[in-house]
Amino acid sequence: MKRREFIKKVGTGTIAAVAATAAVTPSVIAGKKTTIKWRMQTYAGASLAAHVCKPSIDAFNKAANGEMVIELYNADQLVPTGELFRAMQRGTIDAVQSDEDSIGAPVDVSVFGAYFPFASRYSLDVPALFNHYGLNEIWQEAYSEVKNVTWLGAGSWDPCNFTTREPIRCLADLKGKRVFTFPTGGRFLKKFGVVPVTLPWEDVEVAMQTKELDGIAWSGITEAYTVGWADVNNYYLTNNISGAWIGSYFANSKKWDALPEHLKTLFKLTMDSSHYHRQYWYWWGEAHYRTKGGKLELTTIPANEWKTVEDEALKYWDEIAKKSKRSAKVVKILKDYSETMRAAGAPYR
Repeated sequence: MKRREFIKKVGTGTIAAVAATAAVTPSVIAGKKTTIKWRMQTYAGASLAAHVCKPSIDAFNKAANGEMVIELYNADQLVPTGELFRAMQRGTIDAVQSDEDSIGAPVDVSVFGAYFPFASRYSLDVPALFNHYGLNEIWQEAYSEVKNVTWLGAGSWDPCNFTTREPIRCLADLKGKRVFTFPTGGRFLKKFGVVPVTLPWEDVEVAMQTKELDGIAWSGITEAYTVGWADVNNYYLTNNISGAWIGSYFANSKKWDALPEHLKTLFKLTMDSSHYHRQYWYWWGEAHYRTKGGKLELTTIPANEWKTVEDEALKYWDEIAKKSKRSAKVVKILKDYSETMRAAGAPYR
């Protein structure tokens, strides 16, 4: 049968149906979406990540409804914590939750991440400083100068206290103590004879048991009990060198920019959810474990002696302010904020 006769035989309706099918097929194929997959690593080990990160990422994966899935990895699981920033820049991992001090962020404000001595008294100081005193804008400016990493926002964690094998009841007791702590906090504590030690997070408990470490200045008492450090220490110093850890979320810029706006919004909402959870979890825990923990004896350095540490911190602030104009701007904000809190009185200071 010739082609013309075949067309006449099958009729125009069939031809129209075939044409319609051909027209629809490409759009159906184009409509199929591949699930976006990210790998994210947190600074926290598994037992801590279960509180400070995992619930929010689980919620994101559920709310993303198959459009995106974030695989969460714990401290040092994919890359060592100190290499996280570079790994994110290269695209080895897609996102990070950490302080910039620990991951070696190449910006002048990284020194203020984690525990900048006495920068905060309470956890609410951190969001107040970032959202109402200009730190958000300063951080955004700093990270805009770094290729292929996007800073997404900061929040607060717990205070920085000493958890130790032997009691700390005066400044002299700090001398010679080998302590697991953060880079900036460690440099400051050297002024009082502390020997800062850097270890993978998961090795800390064993290092305490083998007496390679004398103590920890990495957290408050909530984490000491949650992650098992209260089981290998005996004392908890109630004086702290900072009222709240400053931690941030970061993403590889190419991966972040490629996300549709609704997934960017969803990720930021889950960040806020994590920040909110930590506010009340730590506030509850710091009081609960001091009074009902039962494993650590509380010690305190007298206020008049501890003032020596606070005064030394202000000198340290001035040293850091000389590093760059942006650092000087941050230090001025911290000083203005501290003065406002003192002037406001209780319950602020």
